[in-house]
Amino acid sequence: MRINLSFIQLLLALFVWCVGPTVLEAHAPDQSYMYMRIYGEGIGGRFEVTAKDLNRSLNLNLPDRMTMADIEPHIPMIQAYLDRISGFSVGGDDFQLTFEDVKILKLDEMEYFVKFNFTLPEVSEVPEVLKVRYEGFFDTNPQHKGILVQEYNWKAGIVNNEALISLIFDPGNTVQDLDLKDASVWKGFWALVKLGMWHIWIGLDHILFIIALILPAVVRRRETLDDMSLVDTAVSANYHNSWLPVARFGPAFWYILKIVTFFTIAHSVTLALAALDVINLSSRFVESTIAISIALAAVHNITPIFKGREWLIALVFGLFHGFGFASVLGEKGLSGDYMVLSLLGFNVGVELGQVAIICLAFPVLFLLRKTIAYPKIITYGSVLLILISLYWFIERAFEVDLPAGRLLKMITG
Repeated sequence: MRINLSFIQLLLALFVWCVGPTVLEAHAPDQSYMYMRIYGEGIGGRFEVTAKDLNRSLNLNLPDRMTMADIEPHIPMIQAYLDRISGFSVGGDDFQLTFEDVKILKLDEMEYFVKFNFTLPEVSEVPEVLKVRYEGFFDTNPQHKGILVQEYNWKAGIVNNEALISLIFDPGNTVQDLDLKDASVWKGFWALVKLGMWHIWIGLDHILFIIALILPAVVRRRETLDDMSLVDTAVSANYHNSWLPVARFGPAFWYILKIVTFFTIAHSVTLALAALDVINLSSRFVESTIAISIALAAVHNITPIFKGREWLIALVFGLFHGFGFASVLGEKGLSGDYMVLSLLGFNVGVELGQVAIICLAFPVLFLLRKTIAYPKIITYGSVLLILISLYWFIERAFEVDLPAGRLLKMITG
């Protein structure tokens, strides 16, 4: 199996290399970078360069592991050099670079880059094609490459991209056109929909909270049941005293969809409030609360806390999950540019991701609901969720790395 898998991986790698787009895997030696951010009414970005390149071209003596104290005396000289070796124009009209803050980027113990953020203040309307010139460090290192990456371009559907390369500059190719005309509001909206779906699918804490909600969706508590037509009484004799299986798929499915919709409404509200800087909570508090929300939802499955009001659990804790989602939008660098559509797209994606999880899990649970083992699945499954939740809560609330977490990191790389 190892040989076959390696062979398949090799074929995939060759295929991507031959016909796919160029992908940036990591910062590499003899490379400098331009990350462009294309907004609705302006363009900005940043240069990322190494001490070694700056030393060669400007005769500096910066250490490889540079700090801001090392860089600060030379900032004007470096900015003047970057301004000289780069250019942005449309129709022969050059745009002036305006530099902003400077930061150090530490990738690992031996790889340090300095980041020079800039804007093109003269750009009031994004052009279809931007002519870019880059001649950096070629005079002292003919092997050097300049890499241009569109990090953010909402209309083109690009959000937080740090891997897909748009242009590569070398000594024989220093002026190129950056095509920006392949853009639309729909592409940007769809990019945020996919981002929301992806965040749900990789967010294990959100998935486990949904599972805690849907585990009892195919059964009903005997003591809180008012309408016996909702359940299959034919199997009640051999069934657990506290639970009865639902009779039909449709009502049970719509029941859980309504509960998850309350979750969506709640997190949509707090996501918007946090993204618009109306309310901000500490990440430590939010992530700890998200962890404990799983435990409380699971406890409710064992001993009812909110009898017949599971929607209340989804609503209350959905508020905190929304703050967690807001941190994702912050990490993706989203600003006020198309913020309303960004929030809408992200929320639509989250809802679609939740519905996809339910559509996969619910039919399986529905088929198992009549088995005498299902009440045990609810109980033991909820106990497992409680243990996982408490483990995460301790890690997040007290900011400790417990042994199981370190083991998981070692296994997953």
